[in-house]
Amino acid sequence: MTLFEKIIAREIPAEIVFEDEDVLAFHDVDPKAPVHVLIIPKRAIPRLSEAKPSDESLLGKLIVAAAKLARDLGIAESGYRVVINSGPDAGESVPHLHVHLLGKRSLGWPPG
Repeated sequence: MTLFEKIIAREIPAEIVFEDEDVLAFHDVDPKAPVHVLIIPKRAIPRLSEAKPSDESLLGKLIVAAAKLARDLGIAESGYRVVINSGPDAGESVPHLHVHLLGKRSLGWPPG
């Protein structure tokens, strides 16, 4: 069971900011921006590279949740970044697909 599955099961506490039947979003415990929320599917997909055509709707829900949270958290107007890391070279630290929503500061390019 991954760290995120334990958060979904409420075995590990998290500061949850959004939840529906398919998606859970919570503040990152090691934020890289003043707003740093992780948006995860409740059904585990190890990483983006392992997503299947049957995951299409769920992946869309993650992105729509990111846009909603950006509005709710007051970063939609100033701008925000949505990041999905897939694999160790990309910085993936938990093998459970997740979307990072970052904002409330200027974000440089390129990242990394």
